[in-house]
Amino acid sequence: MTLTLQASKLNLHDVKTKFNLRQDEADKFFTQLVQDAPALSEFEKQVLDRTKQQYLYLAERPLLEVTVKMVTLSPLLSLAGFYDPPFYTTLEDSIEVVSQDGAETVRGQLDVLVLQNAIWVVVVEAKSIQYDVMIALPQALTYMMASPATNKELFGMITNGREFRFIRLNQAPQPTYILSKVFSLSEIENHLYEVLQILKCLGQLVLTHTTRSA
Repeated sequence: MTLTLQASKLNLHDVKTKFNLRQDEADKFFTQLVQDAPALSEFEKQVLDRTKQQYLYLAERPLLEVTVKMVTLSPLLSLAGFYDPPFYTTLEDSIEVVSQDGAETVRGQLDVLVLQNAIWVVVVEAKSIQYDVMIALPQALTYMMASPATNKELFGMITNGREFRFIRLNQAPQPTYILSKVFSLSEIENHLYEVLQILKCLGQLVLTHTTRSA
């Protein structure tokens, strides 16, 4: 008999155990991406400065998840090119993934999923500002493990609107993930600059990989 679980109910220990998943503590990948990323244009900086200003104003009151998506995520995904061909974005897709021993099936809903030729590029789990951004990690990892592209790198981003953190997942030979540092709108400098640079770099990595595989 297969037990069905909701992805939103799983904690990090559950996810790591069910999928034999381990974390690599090294964070050189995302650090290097930011160092090598092209500089942003003045227009991009102006949009991100206004986005941060608007978010901080709205965050003085309780924010719903849908508001977080509109205020912070939409400008980032747009500037990163994820609303343009060949990328396309789907909302609230159902996923299903079976644990390694086949005894449990996990079902859940994706908040935002950006795809290109069936490759998962960015999985965004937008959680309320009142929760730590890491509360979204177990759910995001579960969704990324559901990808059929088991021989490719998968990239994700989790956010509560105020904080952003990136994930890199390799499923073979053993599922392993690394995390970026936390990028926070609570800091004086605008960390949205670095968030956008990473998003643009991840999009280019996937496009390059797809071109080589064609």
